[in-house]
Amino acid sequence: MISRGTQPITEDDQTIAAMLEVAEVPTLLASLAYVTGDLSLLREELKQDPTKLAEPDAGFDPERSAAIRAIALQALIRYRDGGCQPVPPPDDDTLHTIMEFAVGSEVPLSHRPLLEEELSVTGDDMRAPDWSKDDIDPERPFLVAIIGAGMSGLLAAHRLQQAGVPYLIIEKNGDVGGTWLQNTYPGCRVDITNHVYSYSFAQRTDWPFHFSTQDVLLDYFRDCADRFGLRENIRFGTEVLSCDWDEASSTWNLHVRDASGEFIVKANAMISAVGQLNRPQKPDIDGLDDFAGPAFHSAEWRHDVDLTGKRVAVIGNGASAVQFVPVIARSAAEVTIFQRTPNWLFPVPNYMEPVAPGLTWLFNHIPSYAQWHRFWLFWKGTEGVLPACRVDPGWPSTEHSTGVLNEELRNLLTMYLQYEFMDHPELAAQAIPQYPPASKRIVLDNGTWTGTLKQDHVHLVSTGIAEVTPTGVRSADGVLHEVDVIIYATGFQASQFLTPMRVTGRDGVELHDQWSGDARAYLGVMVPNFPNFFMLYGPNTNIVVNGSIIYFSECEVNLMIGCIKLLLQDSLQSLDCRKDVHDAYNEWIDAGNLQMAWGVATVNTWYQSKSGRVAQNWPYGLLEFWEQTRAPKADDYVLV
Repeated sequence: MISRGTQPITEDDQTIAAMLEVAEVPTLLASLAYVTGDLSLLREELKQDPTKLAEPDAGFDPERSAAIRAIALQALIRYRDGGCQPVPPPDDDTLHTIMEFAVGSEVPLSHRPLLEEELSVTGDDMRAPDWSKDDIDPERPFLVAIIGAGMSGLLAAHRLQQAGVPYLIIEKNGDVGGTWLQNTYPGCRVDITNHVYSYSFAQRTDWPFHFSTQDVLLDYFRDCADRFGLRENIRFGTEVLSCDWDEASSTWNLHVRDASGEFIVKANAMISAVGQLNRPQKPDIDGLDDFAGPAFHSAEWRHDVDLTGKRVAVIGNGASAVQFVPVIARSAAEVTIFQRTPNWLFPVPNYMEPVAPGLTWLFNHIPSYAQWHRFWLFWKGTEGVLPACRVDPGWPSTEHSTGVLNEELRNLLTMYLQYEFMDHPELAAQAIPQYPPASKRIVLDNGTWTGTLKQDHVHLVSTGIAEVTPTGVRSADGVLHEVDVIIYATGFQASQFLTPMRVTGRDGVELHDQWSGDARAYLGVMVPNFPNFFMLYGPNTNIVVNGSIIYFSECEVNLMIGCIKLLLQDSLQSLDCRKDVHDAYNEWIDAGNLQMAWGVATVNTWYQSKSGRVAQNWPYGLLEFWEQTRAPKADDYVLV
């Protein structure tokens, strides 16, 4: 359930103390100072050490943590005995002081507006449109078509609804949720903590897990669709086949199909919210169709296939496999994993742990504690380990690492793998990557994956695959691994944006022909020759080691809403990105990616298109993208 306010504290001192034992201490005093107005709680010796954000417990040793909890207990007792009445919100300078205490370092004034949006400590939706179509041009017919009812599509619809702009969501599935509706494989869960992987304006204080499972996330997005009244404007079971720009009327013609047949939807603007990870990628292996038993992709899980007592081959070992293999290994007779390249694993002890009831109590009883906790997580992830992914000038070789910090990260991650496989040296040899960390997606682990690989009935094969036969998989060393079921954990067609949809813009230009295999966009949102067309989670908006994709979607939607405002307030028919602006931007993006591990490494990765260009990733910090998407610059566009 989405949070709708805090509850008064009625518990006795002993109970409150017990709840504080599980509190996340970094922002505990900051939240209490905000609620009570008592800045004496912000003791210098108890401030966060910004150099220890990534350490266990954020570098707070037991003695300091105990001191923080003792001070917090007395503050909460006073707050309870005073009738649980928060003081009025502080002025900007005081809020800034509390922010700096919470993160333990100076917060530049340039960052403050962004951080205030993310903090949203009053519960207000600070990214809501500050305008309405009724105030600008109430009589003008203007419909926005949104393709997809996943996370980004629902977000776009909500913002348009807030601005009073008519919209229609076209969704090929029977419900909302996108990837969280389609991916139902065992063990599916998010790899960003839910207190950040959620809309800034629709927070929950009762997440059951720190990293929630697929069913919980699907319920969250369903709840958002219901709460914001979006379902009545969604056409479910409807697929977009192609889209054509009509220059004469300045509208998009969407050719769609549902159970009754094909028809056309006309729209003044169009938003693609189909995502990057929505079309499964099957491997290119000889004999793939010859296998006699059940074979399916993890994104198209066959729940009718009982794996109990079966011999199962898993082709691929990426993030999905790391999640579902430990689950199926509990009942399968044998699991053989065919690995092309090993993963770097980042140890996260609470990856599969439930949120402690005491922590949920604190979220629900201390006004703003949940917001300050989310603020701290956001700050910690603003840069994340981005500096450790950069290429140091003059670094002798980028084959194994890209710089001093990347080498340090490599050593830390190697130590984790060596520790996990200390009693299985043959697995350590197979499991420790030989490429720089962050060249590929770093996979989270709490020991479950490494523990699964050490089980006697689980086998890791890293010699490559020669062919699939009717009875199994033959590895490159000639061994036939006979199996009953094959599961493909081979990812998605990430670089083939918008496929198989056909999008035709000005002068009959087809989008995929213009891209020629290398998808590019201005700010990841707009492409020249395609007026009034906006993409969410488009080219170069994937983030690797910092932030949440929901943050990026909120920034992108903010830009899109600004563009629609521009069209309405100036009585314009079309807005098209200038080619020179688009090209200069992409040169900057390409230069940035070539300074990152994923841009220089030669290891195979879904981050790169067939040409080798990084078409997915954003190579800079979160602040840069927020600044660029706050409002459209009219000079960047051809306005008609």
